[in-house]
Amino acid sequence: MSVLSQLNVIQASGLSKRVETLEGNLTILSDINFCVKSGESVAIVGASGSGKSTLLSLLAGLDVASEGEIHLDGDALSTLDEEARAKVRADKVGFVFQSFMLVQSLTALENVMLPAELSGDHDAKPQAIALLDKVGLSHRLGHYPSQLSGGEQQRVAIARAFIGSPRILFADEPSANLDSKNGHLIEKLLFDLNKQNGTTLVLVTHDEQLAAQCDRIIHIEGGKLEKIVEGEVSHVG
Repeated sequence: MSVLSQLNVIQASGLSKRVETLEGNLTILSDINFCVKSGESVAIVGASGSGKSTLLSLLAGLDVASEGEIHLDGDALSTLDEEARAKVRADKVGFVFQSFMLVQSLTALENVMLPAELSGDHDAKPQAIALLDKVGLSHRLGHYPSQLSGGEQQRVAIARAFIGSPRILFADEPSANLDSKNGHLIEKLLFDLNKQNGTTLVLVTHDEQLAAQCDRIIHIEGGKLEKIVEGEVSHVG
C-alpha cells in the first residue's frame, strides 16, 4: 500500500448507483471520484434529490454501488458480503442519522452502549457514561427517547456514534430537525469530538454555514460531482 493510500481513509473511484423503477433504470449517482484524508472534515452538499444521502450510505457501507469501488480504511467494500461489511461498520464507522434512530425501549445509556455490546466490548458502560457526560447528558442516563427533547435525542445519537472511537463518522443532516440553539450545539459537538478524537468526519448538509466549517466541501449536482472546494470558516474554538 502506498503512502498516499494510507493517508486516504476513504477512496471513491468511478462510483455509480442505479435503481430499478417502473419506468426503467434510474441513475442516482454517476462516476463519482474523490478521496478523504484521515482526520479530515468533509461536507457533501447539493439540492434535494441530488444523491448526496445515497452517496453517504454507499461510503458507509450501508448500501452497495452499481459500479465503481469504495475503499474504506483499506477495505474494498465491493469485495465484501453483507456480514463482512457489517463488521467493517462495527469496527470503524459511526453514523448519525437525521431521524436519530434510537431504540425506543432502551434508555439513553443503553442506546449508547448497544453498538459496543454488540461488538463484544465488555467496557461499554463506562465509555457510554463518559460520552453522555461529554455531550451534557449525564443527568439523563436512565431516560427513554420519548422522555428526551429532539436536541437531547440527537446528542444521545452522537454519543452512540462515538462509542468505540470509530475512525470515521458519517452524519446525515445532523441538525436539520433541530431548532437553532440545539442545531449549533450539535454542530459544535461534532467538530469538537472530531478534533479531540482525530476522527474523520463526513456529513451531508443543506446548511452552507455548517459546510463552510469543514476542511472541504463536495458539491453534488444531478448525481454527478460538480466541484470540490476548500471550507471557508475555521471550526477551532
